[in-house]
Amino acid sequence: MASGQFCETSAEAVQAQFEFVRRGPSPILASIVTELIGFRELVPVYVRQTEAASLDVPLVISFGEPFSIGLSRAPGDNDRFDSFAAGIHAGPAVIDSFGRSCCIQVNFTPLGARRFFSLPMSELADRMVPFDEVLGAAGRQLRERLGQEADWHRRLDILEGYIIERLAKMPAVSSEISWALEKIMASGGRSRISSIATEIGWSRKHLASRFADQVGVGPKAIARIIRFNRAANLAKQPNRTGWADLAAECGYADQAHMVRDFRELAGATPTGLG
Repeated sequence: MASGQFCETSAEAVQAQFEFVRRGPSPILASIVTELIGFRELVPVYVRQTEAASLDVPLVISFGEPFSIGLSRAPGDNDRFDSFAAGIHAGPAVIDSFGRSCCIQVNFTPLGARRFFSLPMSELADRMVPFDEVLGAAGRQLRERLGQEADWHRRLDILEGYIIERLAKMPAVSSEISWALEKIMASGGRSRISSIATEIGWSRKHLASRFADQVGVGPKAIARIIRFNRAANLAKQPNRTGWADLAAECGYADQAHMVRDFRELAGATPTGLG
């Protein structure tokens, strides 16, 4: 933690005190990466943010002070992380920063992460894994190279080039899991998992096992996160329907079911999240 006294405030209240660069990936990485972000805090202000569950798999490369991160809880004294990869977590991430953070973050798709890291994604699910453990010596060299570059856009160019070069050496992901994931996403999380397994010719148990390897969590958990994110996005629309109608539209049993998922996946109610 940086020296001085800090008070909790919102990210929006200190937005002008950040350097923030965000861009989409090159077309060649469209199915691998969702976005790349450069971030630096300029003043010693304590900020707590809560990120709802999503399908993004982040890789964070830090050049500054670590973040404190807790999964589905407030972070403790031992929850400090600088450079790391994090898998899918079916719950909110609570992130504290203290005014001296500086990092690059690349958000991978689930299957993009599986191919890039070439690891069973169950090894990343529900945890933050140190950078050196996922990328080794090549990762350390990348971090040093990025740290020597001052321009954010040049940094992101270097990182994209590294991702493209690494992917060329990695095997493709499972075509069956890719198809199943696309089907779940297209349905807004409402597809029947048993029907998907039958169409592939697998048992539900085998489908869940392959999802754990390729995605990190089972298809039912993925469908739940997709359904929640659809509901959260629709809830923010100015002309949205009532809560009961929204719950029905998104495939929840009832409004109470939707509220329970919001609490568990975002740490907030539908109205509180907006």
